[in-house]
Amino acid sequence: MVENPFRGPSPKAEMRRELIAARRALAPGAVEAAGRELARQALALPELARAGTVAAYVSVGTEPGTRDLLDALRRHGVRVLLPVLLPDNDLDWAAYEGPASLAEVAHPGRMRLLEPAGPRLGPDAVTGADTVLLPGLAVDGRGMRLGRGGGSYDRVLARLAAAGARPALVVLLYDDEVVARVPEEPHDHPVQAVATPSGVRRFG
Repeated sequence: MVENPFRGPSPKAEMRRELIAARRALAPGAVEAAGRELARQALALPELARAGTVAAYVSVGTEPGTRDLLDALRRHGVRVLLPVLLPDNDLDWAAYEGPASLAEVAHPGRMRLLEPAGPRLGPDAVTGADTVLLPGLAVDGRGMRLGRGGGSYDRVLARLAAAGARPALVVLLYDDEVVARVPEEPHDHPVQAVATPSGVRRFG
């Protein structure tokens, strides 16, 4: 959606700016510590404990860290799928085979991402996941998630709905990113749970 310069930024855009600024102010040590605690909390989720396949992602920058969680899932015998960003912002998927299987990829106009180097499984591979871990910037008490605005995960959620797939949707955030209200649009999908470094919260 293009913002109207005469009306100012949308509520979503304004909230994104504030949350991204707060993340950029985090010290590296705080990011690493949060990632360790986030892994511990997320692994307690039944949706992960009983999953055979989890679609996840590799955190970058000051996002809540996922590397500890990815490796823990593999140790528990879970098949982990990671996204590969396509030129149109859609996502392909490949299996995570450990840290050595990741390659840093530069996408024009985007930050450098760590992506799996193995065989591509196609965008529909996500429909076979039992749980999908979603990046985000915030979630509210209804389970409505605020993403970064690139649209990649909107496509993933639409693909799941079109296929009739109903994996558990879990967003990974910092504690203060669970907020009172997230601006929503008709295409937005609620998540079932949020995992933060201090605990897990479920939504009805």
